[in-house]
Amino acid sequence: MKTFFSGLFLFILLFQSCAQNDAGKETTQENNKTSNTQCDSSKLVASRPQVTKSFTLADFLSENKELQDEVETVFKQLSEGQIIAQLIMPAVGKYGQTKETIEQHIKAGIIGGVLMLNGTKDEFTGLIKSFEAKNKELGNLPFLYSADAEPSLVNRKINGSTLVKKASEISSYDEVVDAARTISNDLNAIGINYNFAPVVDVAGNATVGYRGFGSKPEQLIPWSNAFIQETQKQGIIATAKHFPGHGLVSGDTHKSLQMIDGELKEIKNYPELIKNGVLSIMVAHIAVQNNAKYNTNGLPSTCSEKIVTDLLRKELGFKGLIVTDAMNMGGVVSVPQSATKAIQAGCDIVLMPLDAKKTHVELLAMYKKDESFRAKVQAAAMNVIRMKICLGLLK
Repeated sequence: MKTFFSGLFLFILLFQSCAQNDAGKETTQENNKTSNTQCDSSKLVASRPQVTKSFTLADFLSENKELQDEVETVFKQLSEGQIIAQLIMPAVGKYGQTKETIEQHIKAGIIGGVLMLNGTKDEFTGLIKSFEAKNKELGNLPFLYSADAEPSLVNRKINGSTLVKKASEISSYDEVVDAARTISNDLNAIGINYNFAPVVDVAGNATVGYRGFGSKPEQLIPWSNAFIQETQKQGIIATAKHFPGHGLVSGDTHKSLQMIDGELKEIKNYPELIKNGVLSIMVAHIAVQNNAKYNTNGLPSTCSEKIVTDLLRKELGFKGLIVTDAMNMGGVVSVPQSATKAIQAGCDIVLMPLDAKKTHVELLAMYKKDESFRAKVQAAAMNVIRMKICLGLLK
């Protein structure tokens, strides 16, 4: 009899254990289902993607199978929401979002970088350290941190940065290189890895003319190239802007959509810079009319596949990162679903959307239902991941 009750007791214990295990499995499965439907970074909390090999910015434009394999490995570890996040870059600072708002975006896992927009050197240094600590804690990919650190703007945009001459005041090739080195040293000290400079527009337009080296046409490209090469030598992405050309339009894209009427005369400024390896190009909110080949049908270039994909990618052969000008500017803000149109056009990064959260929702919805758009998003996200790897952020 004792043997019978002992056996019965063991059977009951075994049954309870199995039931608990099954319940645990169901709970885990349910948690996994919940996690997979969210757009936050919970999927990566325990395992932030890393790469095993070292690369440099010089590798980004190369045909490198090992690098591509690393990109694909990282990409495959991301959820749909995290893939979309790589394409969105809001701003923080005096004219950007608050620290608290950016921290909410980090927690939700909906952004892939931040523009440091008008603040002090110490403030930006602290913000980047804080943001990256939170990214690491949550398992998010590290961010691209950008700035409008042009010689003409950097001392106003980053208070406390080392003084340099404005671009229009620089008088020699050596001064260009010194300015690029000085700016890059400050950016590296702060933690900024992406410079939206130089301006390669000709010197005609009042809003951009003093910001580039175009007061003498013969020095515009050699000096722009020198700035780019020195910047990237210092481990920072350089950006040629504002494609397809802002110097010969009369108005200000901050206020309204501007128009190139006829020939794209400033396109000639880009082939040599692309050939010499500039890693990023910013597209302007400028429409094109009376041009049979490149007419944008009333849309800004940022939202035109003819300009971004057909001209910049295919005809000019640019393989680097394509970033929009700020998407809260007057030249684009009235365009419905402008972020979707920019990615469809071929841009990689949507800069300063009016609302990063709404932009993420908008892009994710289109990603889920449109195969062509999904392919554009994936290509853009892989470009961003590739750049992050080449910057050493995932090592």
